[in-house]
Amino acid sequence: MTTPDYRLSQLETLEAESIHVIREVVAELERPVLLFSGGKDSIVMLELARKAFAPARIPFPVMHVDTGLNFPDVLEFRDKRVAELGVQLIVASVPDAIAAGTVKEEPNGSRNRIQTPVLLDAVEEHGFTALFGGARRDEDKARAKERLFSFRDEFGQWDPKNQRP
Repeated sequence: MTTPDYRLSQLETLEAESIHVIREVVAELERPVLLFSGGKDSIVMLELARKAFAPARIPFPVMHVDTGLNFPDVLEFRDKRVAELGVQLIVASVPDAIAAGTVKEEPNGSRNRIQTPVLLDAVEEHGFTALFGGARRDEDKARAKERLFSFRDEFGQWDPKNQRP
């Protein structure tokens, strides 16, 4: 009689660990949300969340911080995918914040920096206690220093020296 091989590949191990973390956060924190832009990182995160709770629905909403500069196909995909999964979609709109005067567009036309206050306002408005987000460590030197949990201050800023080991 042969013993079955229960070893997981590196990718399967990472997936299993990610699913475990998602389940634990949902079990421990009152109101999580998954950040979803429709990009490849957030598509993977949404799929991990789906797998974590299948066959049930994902038990938390997804939120898109919309810069107003997205390709229409991305927004169409976002809407289609959350509808397929039966997930609540919350859109935090940078153009609405610009129109309301709560943020000011930079002269260079980039809306990257002004996404943060829009995100923080939406987190406060909806009472979110945890945010799921995806980032690749090879993308940016700062992201390589991020941990599994990225603790932020009340202004949404990350201090790498003040992170848990």
